[in-house]
Amino acid sequence: MILIIGAGISGLSFANFYKNNDYIIYEAENEPGGYCRTIKKNGFVWDYSGHFFHFRNKEIKEYLISRIDTEILDVQKKSQIFYKNSFVDFPFQKNIHQLEKEDFIECLYDLYFRPTTEQTNFYEMLISKFGKSISEKFLIPYNEKLYACDLRELDKDAMGRFFPHANIADIIKNFKNSDNISYNSFFTYPREGAFEYVKALLKEIDTDKILLNKKIKKIDLEKKIAYCGDEEIKYDKIVSSIPFNNLLATCSIEYDKSIYTYNKVLVFNLGFDKPSENENHWIYYPDKELSFYRVGFYDNIFGDNKMSLYVEIGLSADQVVNIESKLENVLEDLSKVGIRKEHNLIDWSSLILDPAYVHINEKSQKDFIKKSKYLNQNGIYSIGRYGGWKYCSIEDNIIEAKEITNLF
Repeated sequence: MILIIGAGISGLSFANFYKNNDYIIYEAENEPGGYCRTIKKNGFVWDYSGHFFHFRNKEIKEYLISRIDTEILDVQKKSQIFYKNSFVDFPFQKNIHQLEKEDFIECLYDLYFRPTTEQTNFYEMLISKFGKSISEKFLIPYNEKLYACDLRELDKDAMGRFFPHANIADIIKNFKNSDNISYNSFFTYPREGAFEYVKALLKEIDTDKILLNKKIKKIDLEKKIAYCGDEEIKYDKIVSSIPFNNLLATCSIEYDKSIYTYNKVLVFNLGFDKPSENENHWIYYPDKELSFYRVGFYDNIFGDNKMSLYVEIGLSADQVVNIESKLENVLEDLSKVGIRKEHNLIDWSSLILDPAYVHINEKSQKDFIKKSKYLNQNGIYSIGRYGGWKYCSIEDNIIEAKEITNLF
């Protein structure tokens, strides 16, 4: 019997593509979906933050969309950066020509005379690739807000293909002919929210095999028994999508906690009585005086007449916040940046993604490879963003889960 730990996108995808029926899914929460869940309040449709599918694989796209009953919107992304009370198109490094003359000259000068030293971490990669000014004006402050850590703690390739690299030729070409294509230039989104993707996966799964409010507390590798409270689950193999460090602890495998670090993200979903006054789908905020690093606009996706936002705030793993106080702070900052003008708040919700972004570094990657190999030898496969301790898309999780079924 296959024990699937976690009914998020990865676990549900494995169950979808696994050809046999000898599996059971244990989920610690009271509903499936992981972070791909939707909240509906007072006419507003909100997710557990902005979950937009940027499909590259046509087969996966067609598989999901064919199983969704609600309207699917195909959207060409519009995103900008709020910098010095003005807007710059994303990505910043390709649009420095939109800056005021002094800032533009600084960025161009430092780009040309950037240091060519060896890159050993994310901070050094930014300086080496884009120069001091581009890095210090946007790339460093924004990513420090996002990851809630010193960027020197991250591997130089911590974001992989998701980081919008550009060389000098790309940047200069963009001065005349705008080309801001990136991995997420287009996205699809169901009108009823991201949970529709989960519902699409659930159509192929016997829901009696999904046990909710069931957290695996211990795994005995030798006996091949997992424990959930007083319950013993005998298994042949395990597919897990819980955070890798938690899996190690559950398996009583010693590990260095200092190398498996991560941040949390506090998300406010906010609904107002008037429409947005911009056309962006999301806006980036590098200014450290502002509480949030990104604000997204659901109403600009749906074409609704009431402003509907998700607001993201990076937190360190051990940081504790007062939600009511932070909400007041967020509303004030939304007014400062011109998003909230005469808008009255109708309804809201908040949640904390814990973990949100794992801190990828050389030590964690080496340790992950070593320990995941050991787990594989014992019939345990750790997959997904957190199970794989990596930066990846939801589509990547589905593809990985499908491919791993070939091992069973």
